Amino acid sequence: MSVLTSEADPFDVRRALRAPDGLRAFNDAGVLTAADVHVAVRLAALAGEEDRWVALAAALAVRGPRLGHVYVDLATVRDTTVVDVDEPVDLALLPWPAVEEWTARLSASALVSTGEDGDSPGGGPTANGGDGSPSRPLRLLGTRLYLDRYWREERQIATDLRAFGEAGAGDVGLDVLAGGLARMFDDDAGDGLQRLAAASAVLRRLTVVAGGPGTGKTTTVARIVALLCEQAAAAGAAAPLVALAAPTGKAAARLEEAVHDEAAALDVAGAIRSALLDLQASTLHRLLGWRRGSHSRFRHHRGNRLPHDVVVVDETSMVPLSLMARLVEAVRPDARLVLVGDPGQLTSIEAGAVLGDIVGPVTGGLRMSAVARGRLAGVTGREVAATEPSAGDAIGDGIVVLDRVHRFGERIASLAAAVREGDADAAIEVLDAAPGEVTWLPVDVADPSDADALGLVREHAVATARAVLEAAQAGRAQEALDALGGFRLLCAHRRGEYGVATWTPRIEGWLAGEVAGFAAEHRWYVGRPLLVTENDYGLRLYNGDTGVVVAREDGRIGAAFARRGEILELSPGRLDAVDTVYAMTIHKSQGSQFDTAAVLLPDPTSRLLTRELLYTAITRARERVILVGTEATIRAAVSRPIARASGLRQRLWGPQA
Repeated sequence: MSVLTSEADPFDVRRALRAPDGLRAFNDAGVLTAADVHVAVRLAALAGEEDRWVALAAALAVRGPRLGHVYVDLATVRDTTVVDVDEPVDLALLPWPAVEEWTARLSASALVSTGEDGDSPGGGPTANGGDGSPSRPLRLLGTRLYLDRYWREERQIATDLRAFGEAGAGDVGLDVLAGGLARMFDDDAGDGLQRLAAASAVLRRLTVVAGGPGTGKTTTVARIVALLCEQAAAAGAAAPLVALAAPTGKAAARLEEAVHDEAAALDVAGAIRSALLDLQASTLHRLLGWRRGSHSRFRHHRGNRLPHDVVVVDETSMVPLSLMARLVEAVRPDARLVLVGDPGQLTSIEAGAVLGDIVGPVTGGLRMSAVARGRLAGVTGREVAATEPSAGDAIGDGIVVLDRVHRFGERIASLAAAVREGDADAAIEVLDAAPGEVTWLPVDVADPSDADALGLVREHAVATARAVLEAAQAGRAQEALDALGGFRLLCAHRRGEYGVATWTPRIEGWLAGEVAGFAAEHRWYVGRPLLVTENDYGLRLYNGDTGVVVAREDGRIGAAFARRGEILELSPGRLDAVDTVYAMTIHKSQGSQFDTAAVLLPDPTSRLLTRELLYTAITRARERVILVGTEATIRAAVSRPIARASGLRQRLWGPQA
């Protein structure tokens, strides 16, 4: 292996023309993109900085957030950097500076502020450093180099969350709360941790309801809101103003539907049920007041807080650092913030792993103070088993991880647990058991000799398409949509041999040969499964929604989507951003469930293949998982957690977390 220099393609868009000597080798090797180089060069020019090692560090700091990292650790970057190039390169041959001298030069640079002291959390671009000078674009903490913006946001989130965690929740009617908990939760049905989470949300300003799919997170949300409404009614106050939000339109719609479904069955007063049924969810961007042309500034902020008394955010694992910073600063200090999500799922494509950092060590068991345990025991009637947190770690008092799965069977749950815990041997043991709820096809789909091994996948794809087509031709939209949710092929990649772009036409080829009446040569053919790829608030369609083209009684066709238990039918001509969805990416499938999910895993060397990707894919299934991939691929995925450089966990939980 070698580092590419003169052999590099001069027309490659990833190359920066006229890159300075200190950056050219890293750009040619694929470590830095042209954008990384140009930003670093511009920053150096503005500050009159001529040290090429400082420019290299700046370029690496710019690169980090693009790959999901909040900072770059100069002490480990040489050994941990991964590049995506056509030919293997030995990054050890690159001219990496010695760490001690590198950090010394950075400390002396006009581009770099050092240490934590001086700047106030939440300061904007015009905030001053500790010496009264304007903030510098880079921040060095030991060997960790941040873009100053991300350092500020990380510190601000930690400060704001700690403040919520330490704040009192005001007057709480403990008898009213105890009665509501006893009425809404049944410990015999496995609701113990849900009851604990709901009680915590009433007793505290900050609550995190974490857990995997099917553990009752959104069920708990509905009951939390009902309990808070009961508190207000008992005190003779107005019902709390509640905001339901999620990072995507699809996730917001699912949250709203789940709360409404649960409200219909709750044992609560009619006025409280009506209040729950009136709740509407929105994206976080809409809640905060999205501004056209800006991705980072909103109408609501620290100087113009949200009016809500309770802010509930679902799918928090998908919320990046910057958006979380904007959210927590916009919530009133006397309001409640409830974060809901699965820290084991895929994180945001932007910088940070915020939910995982917040939950921190609680994935291994509750971390609550004696005072918090005592209050919870008093209203739940049950002793609370938890570890005493370190001094000052009040954030743990409001974090509950739900672990009882209600959605899928024992083998899927066992496989998901083994993957989440990084136990490859246990995962293989589950997969090696007799086929049934979990079926393993140990093949590489890119190998032509393994093509015949996919008969089971083909059987499910054909049967599902046939059922969808028959219902769609008969105009039975709900039946067609139900059939569509019976099976989905999930791919790690969008393109390539393992990607959606390859497998969608392949499935269409299967259907053309086996399903009577299948006519994919027409764009809007009856039975075509649809995937919405952009939000359309006017049509109430969101990125990730699925639908079916159905025949209508008047001889025309319509595109049918499910909405709150009803059918939303639109003319196909009104749909601009839709794809055919016989297969979809695992990323796009987040928040969705299918009776059977077939998962096509890529080559073990794929950069997308991670523990979180495999866990997310497995937990999309309600009844059956068909996992297609070699043992080497599965072991690679289980042993490769998403490694994102972030200091938020340490700020919240201390250096030992």
